[in-house]
Amino acid sequence: MVVADDQELVRAGFGMILDAQPDIEVVAEAADGAQAVAAVAEHRPDVLLLDVRMPVMDGLEAARQVCAGHPGTKVIMLTTFDIDDYVYDALYAGASGFLLKDVRRDDLVHGVRMVASGEALLAPSVTRRLISEFAARRPAGPAAVPRSRLLDQLTAREQETLRLLARGLSNAEIAAELTVSEHTVKTHVSNVLAKLHLRDRVHAVVFAYEAGAVVAGES
Repeated sequence: MVVADDQELVRAGFGMILDAQPDIEVVAEAADGAQAVAAVAEHRPDVLLLDVRMPVMDGLEAARQVCAGHPGTKVIMLTTFDIDDYVYDALYAGASGFLLKDVRRDDLVHGVRMVASGEALLAPSVTRRLISEFAARRPAGPAAVPRSRLLDQLTAREQETLRLLARGLSNAEIAAELTVSEHTVKTHVSNVLAKLHLRDRVHAVVFAYEAGAVVAGES
């Protein structure tokens, strides 16, 4: 993986923590967004840990370029505040996860592993507020009409799975809600992502709000 942050101590600290794990290798560090993009192009890492605010090229533009040019690399955005304006745009840039810079060591490692394995990650303190505010800031418009029609491609059970995803439920919680196995839930989630051409669970949540499958503040 690649760690990108303009603060040397933060960058080095995260790098040491992650590189010390037996299943994680930090192949490069970057001090700005341009360096991060170049490092991804050179090393093709599974994960890029990317600060939102950086010089030369900010994290948002770096994420956009990496996600567009290197779909095999998952991006985790680092942010100082639990609600950061840049985070909303990072969803559209293709980021697969978000972590606060004061994240605990174990949560950092767990988050990287989650995203590397194909899951999406939202810091626990961010999830519902982030999505609700995101939806409120981007009210449904003409684009929501064709998105809502795409829901017709999903079976009734897949639509229910999408709504539960949008509520922030884990696979285990969805399984309990639907009274099915976690394996079945994973199949439903995979089908939802494939049919709607979505990158991961984060973007499934965004799609659900934009398509009108759920509304902000719905529980």
